[in-house]
Amino acid sequence: MDYRDLVFLAVAANMNISRAAEELHISQPAVSKHIKEMESKMGIALLERRGNRVYLTKAGEKAFKHLNIIKQQYSEMEFDLAQTMSDFKGSLRVGASSTIAQYVLPAVLAAFHKRYPEIKVSLLNGNSVEIENLLLERKVDIALVENESSHSNINYYSFMKDRVVAVTATNSVYAGIDEITPAELNKIPLLLRERGSGTLEVTERALQKKGIDLDTLNIFMNLGTTEAIKNFLENFDGIALVSEWAVKREVIDKRLKILDIKGLKITRELHAHWVAWTQRFSFSSFFHWFKYYSERC
Repeated sequence: MDYRDLVFLAVAANMNISRAAEELHISQPAVSKHIKEMESKMGIALLERRGNRVYLTKAGEKAFKHLNIIKQQYSEMEFDLAQTMSDFKGSLRVGASSTIAQYVLPAVLAAFHKRYPEIKVSLLNGNSVEIENLLLERKVDIALVENESSHSNINYYSFMKDRVVAVTATNSVYAGIDEITPAELNKIPLLLRERGSGTLEVTERALQKKGIDLDTLNIFMNLGTTEAIKNFLENFDGIALVSEWAVKREVIDKRLKILDIKGLKITRELHAHWVAWTQRFSFSSFFHWFKYYSERC
């Protein structure tokens, strides 16, 4: 796909140029430039700007619909091409942060084993920092984590989006409201993941952008796993900030409820990290496959 198409999709998905710029790791003027070039090429306005927000025109809505289809077809083409490159054999040692290991990988690895039964897969899990250290120590071949690497010799590949959300038990005193303000986080008893967790790292970063220091929050407890947090919430009048992936089942079953945080959206990319010495098989082909299936599981 043309890069301008991807820029447009990011803007249309976020309805915000600054968020699209953050997501794409480019400047806001660069985003605006790509959009203007695309509109010039199409000969029609795709976005309408009102103050700090942008909205899709009728033409923009049609472009968004078709480009999403094209993006999907492009992903399928990459997958089909990767399938022809080689027969995979051997072993794959995967390290994954807790959220990914528990809520993303099971379905993906089951599909992977069905397609590549000759590859023996082993899985280690921990928080993001622990998994990255295992990669540096050559104890895993790939690290699937929630943070971006701080090590210059580690490359990362963004393969999935996630959102950190505020949740409360449906029997708690906060279940009767739908939205809280960032300021209320200073008062409501709060459960968070432990230091070293990618979830906590991205949460802290998002709060800092709003001028909120993590240490000023009413933190009742830091827990080492999201499962522990969910179990604690069952008899706790408070909220927790956790991965949306991790609470999908409980929200569907109406055991937990997601509360919007006014003016604050905590989004992140989930990353696959690998290093130069991991040459067991074609990682280019593997990542085409992994991205293809992770989007469907």
